Amino acid sequence: MPEGDTVWLAAKRMDQALAGATLRRGELRVPQLAATDLTGRTVREVVPRGKHMLIRLADGWTLRTHYRMDGSWHVYRPGAKWRGGPPFSVRAVLATDQWECVGYRLHDMVLVPTEQEDRLVGHLGPDVLGPDWDLDEALRRLRSGPDVEVGVAVLDQRNLCGPGNLYKAEALFLTGVHPWARVADVDEKLEPLVTRARTLMLANRDHPEQSTTGDMRKGFDHWVYGRKGKPCRRCGTPILMGDQGPELQERVTYWCPRCQASRSPIDPQARTGEPGRPRPRATPG
Repeated sequence: MPEGDTVWLAAKRMDQALAGATLRRGELRVPQLAATDLTGRTVREVVPRGKHMLIRLADGWTLRTHYRMDGSWHVYRPGAKWRGGPPFSVRAVLATDQWECVGYRLHDMVLVPTEQEDRLVGHLGPDVLGPDWDLDEALRRLRSGPDVEVGVAVLDQRNLCGPGNLYKAEALFLTGVHPWARVADVDEKLEPLVTRARTLMLANRDHPEQSTTGDMRKGFDHWVYGRKGKPCRRCGTPILMGDQGPELQERVTYWCPRCQASRSPIDPQARTGEPGRPRPRATPG
């Protein structure tokens, strides 16, 4: 699933292309909005909210889209070839005289009055990359679930929105926290954990590359994420990988069993640094 910085960058580029312009083409190719034509309407702004994209129109309506696992927005000059996927995967086309914004495999597309956006995103926690970021509120929400595994809690967008699997794994490693530790067992590390995740996302939000090590070269850009079986960059211990999360909503996670020693009683196998038995995966809701 795309990280919040990916959505932030896409929203920035789309805002530059669409804000203040009138749509000469406004197609929404999903059943519930197939009869809606946005042609002739003016875009006020495009803003991210965690992993949600909010396209606000000047007439008081908002189009919300979500990437989920495979969605994306692409921006082209008129006449340029669209390269985001086969034509049948296009879910939206918003075009002005200068730009064409094409949405591929978008999810959760809905059009609501702007004043009712809270129906769609009001449940989300503080936005890590938002102008109203509130660290204290994010920590309060995390601490409200003391028995939740910290790796699950950080991904819960109701606690803080924006971080995904990559920044979760990397921030946990950099703060020495085991993914299966209970929130209550690592209370003193919650603030540095959240701060680290935000720092990493801020450092990467203005470009598509996502490096957490400071090295942009492929294979050198992450500490543990995507490095199962490879030596830890700090201690040389092989990196482990396991599924974590509620059944049928598991997300893969990576950690170093030495640098991230666990004090949590939740998962005996996790305490020894061994991943639990693999379970079938499904796309989270």
